[in-house]
Amino acid sequence: MLTLLKRSIQYIPRFTYHPNVIDHYENPRNVGSLDKSNPKVGTGLVGAPACGDVMKLQIQVGEDGKTIEQAVFKTFGCGSAIASSSYATEILKGMTLEEAYNIKNSDIASYLKLPPVKLHCSMLAEDAIKKAIEDLQSKNNQSTGNQDK
Repeated sequence: MLTLLKRSIQYIPRFTYHPNVIDHYENPRNVGSLDKSNPKVGTGLVGAPACGDVMKLQIQVGEDGKTIEQAVFKTFGCGSAIASSSYATEILKGMTLEEAYNIKNSDIASYLKLPPVKLHCSMLAEDAIKKAIEDLQSKNNQSTGNQDK
């Protein structure tokens, strides 16, 4: 019986992550926090009750008030959620708020090569980016004009 069980376990398909996910999970970039009371800092806090992932992403704009100079995150969740947060902070740096607002979860998922079962992680990252921008703009009474899209 044990031999039969061992043989059947061999044929269970194993899920492997793409090296991009593993890299961002094992070496996350830009982990940290910014002072949320700073008017140049926007904070996006999102969560997925179904899986328990919680993501906090913060951005800080430069003197022009439009260009993201710094992006940091703290994520409690699976490797794909951590990798999505880490990659998002990397691509945000140097973008304008409008460019950042137009980032789609598919951009993140495509780079990380996330499987369909993990796409919700890239969706969380997209939502966190939008929330951070909206928070920043609410502090400064601005708008990207994209909120209704």
